[in-house]
Amino acid sequence: MLNPLTVIYFAALVLGIQASATPHVAEQAVFVLAAFAASASWQLLLAGGGALLGQLVTGSRGRLITALVSSALITFFALHLLLSAS
Repeated sequence: MLNPLTVIYFAALVLGIQASATPHVAEQAVFVLAAFAASASWQLLLAGGGALLGQLVTGSRGRLITALVSSALITFFALHLLLSAS
């Protein structure tokens, strides 16, 4: 997955380079560090969120809730199809 903030950073860098004559080395280094930090934090958020969601869903209570919600959705959609067809 792409980190949306990194895409924005790179777009801002490209537009900023066009506006100024030559970027300073310090500015480039700060940008690279910020892009690295943004990408690392995005990956940590995805991995941590996935791990947490995986623990919640794979437990006995998570499986029960998932089964009940999916059954309710299937019933709702079936009733919706029946009522809209007539």
